[in-house]
Amino acid sequence: MTSKITPILMSGGAGTRLWPLSRQAKPKQFHRLGGPQTLIQATALRVTGPMFNPPIVVCAAAHADLTRAQLAEVGISPRALIAEPAPRNTAAASVAAAAVAAEIDPDGVFILLHADNLVSDVPALHAAIEAGRAAAQSGEVVIFSLKPTGPETIYGYIRAGAGEGLVRKVAQFVEKPDLETAKVFVADPDYGWNAGMFMFSPRAFLDECRRLAPAICAAAEAGVARAERPGDMIALAPEFLTAPSEAIDTAIMEKTDRASVVGADIGWSDVGNWNALWEGSARDAQGNALDGDAIAVGSRGNIARTDGPVVVLAGVEDLVVVVENGVVLVTRRESTSSVKAAVEALKTQGRGELL
Repeated sequence: MTSKITPILMSGGAGTRLWPLSRQAKPKQFHRLGGPQTLIQATALRVTGPMFNPPIVVCAAAHADLTRAQLAEVGISPRALIAEPAPRNTAAASVAAAAVAAEIDPDGVFILLHADNLVSDVPALHAAIEAGRAAAQSGEVVIFSLKPTGPETIYGYIRAGAGEGLVRKVAQFVEKPDLETAKVFVADPDYGWNAGMFMFSPRAFLDECRRLAPAICAAAEAGVARAERPGDMIALAPEFLTAPSEAIDTAIMEKTDRASVVGADIGWSDVGNWNALWEGSARDAQGNALDGDAIAVGSRGNIARTDGPVVVLAGVEDLVVVVENGVVLVTRRESTSSVKAAVEALKTQGRGELL
């Protein structure tokens, strides 16, 4: 009998490019974007069923109750809820999750997924997971390379090595290329987007982390070892905060020789900014995506959301107009960096109540 795979849901993202909808108290993974469930609910549901064990969830300590409540709404009880006292980037969070996973089944197969993404083709995701299972069991750290839908410059890319099978060794990681380079990558079937989805056995993953990122690993493992454990929660100890803040890609994956890649076409989106949300939303004949009491007259290609007051778009194109909890945002739809810059400006001005 084939053993089940345990999902690890990474729910520590801030989603600042979707401000003012996504805020510190309720980041984007706790909102309904692109479907009837919130992003974290949809992520958990797509890795529920005969193939999977209950998930391990990594979240901010301040979001533990919200995380548990939202998962309960869709009938999911996490195996463990790992609460970070403060974010230390994805490498430390991944090591902490792997350390907890090692307590459960050091040689089992675990899949690490971000809780704030959309996937439209769940059977294709399951097929890709099944394709990579044996490599993960053999000690490889498997990463999923997702088929690009266009020459995006906001994602990293993975190049698969020589071979014809579904699982190949990773030949190269490329961070956020320029547009012309991205066009070359999209035309080459050996390249795909790096969505930060990994599958591994905890023993093999921790061995690589200890070898390649010893300071991160020591801090994260100490945070788990000394954690307080009320109920299903694992509240990481302060030692976790001594971990250097680094992404899992640069700290571990770009250095290891145990990385294998599975190509997948799963209809993925990170819903990382308002333009991405517009692209994934239902739109009217003029290309407007409207949510709440929003009306478009003589307007094209806009996204508008309101939690109360009526929003009327008249004779405008390609705008983002958001009314959320007393804040109004107006920006160009394709100015994907402007919202993050606005958030940073609000921080500088001490306007924390808006964040």
